[in-house]
Amino acid sequence: MKKVVSTIAIGILFAFGTFAQQKNISPSGDTRENFKFGFKAGVNLANVYDEEGQNFVADSKAGFVGGAFLSIPIMKFIGFQPEVLYSQKGFKATGTTILGNYDFERTSTFLDIPLQLQIKPIDGVTFLVGPQYSYLLETKNKFNGSASSTQEDGINNDNYKKNIFGFVIGADFNVDMLVIGVKAGWDISKSDSDGNATNPRYKNQVLQLTLGYAF
Repeated sequence: MKKVVSTIAIGILFAFGTFAQQKNISPSGDTRENFKFGFKAGVNLANVYDEEGQNFVADSKAGFVGGAFLSIPIMKFIGFQPEVLYSQKGFKATGTTILGNYDFERTSTFLDIPLQLQIKPIDGVTFLVGPQYSYLLETKNKFNGSASSTQEDGINNDNYKKNIFGFVIGADFNVDMLVIGVKAGWDISKSDSDGNATNPRYKNQVLQLTLGYAF
């Protein structure tokens, strides 16, 4: 995850520097105090962390993300940006039974609602940070290899929690009406529904890249 955070930080700093050097801002063209509505879509590079007690080592997987957002100015440099997103997360993993090794891929589909503070140092660049509520819509597991029916049933019957709280941080870069977004998110809540941290024990993390259009 340190590599993910480093990549995001480098990307944000590079983009910020590019905008600061190249964007010619005039008082009449500054849009930071404009109310905006838009749509976005892109890709999640998802994985999990805090998987203590699980008999697998998780690897990342790609998923779709898309939805709508509002940009609500509070003042020139500060705003509020709620979003509603259909978001696919999950991971890939390898396990072992007496029959041999098997692979499985978990796709967990969420309705994500990030509630983000906007920090707008210059026109065209918006830093985002805030809490996120996620509601689990469905979870699907795909198996390959020598998993037994008992092992598959055990994985499929994991005690999933429906309501998850997390944290997001990222940035949006506006090019005319287009919005290029990069964001990282982490679950804070435990993933098991009864809170005993045993079945399952992991939290989602995601690096999100999107392209949007704002009106």
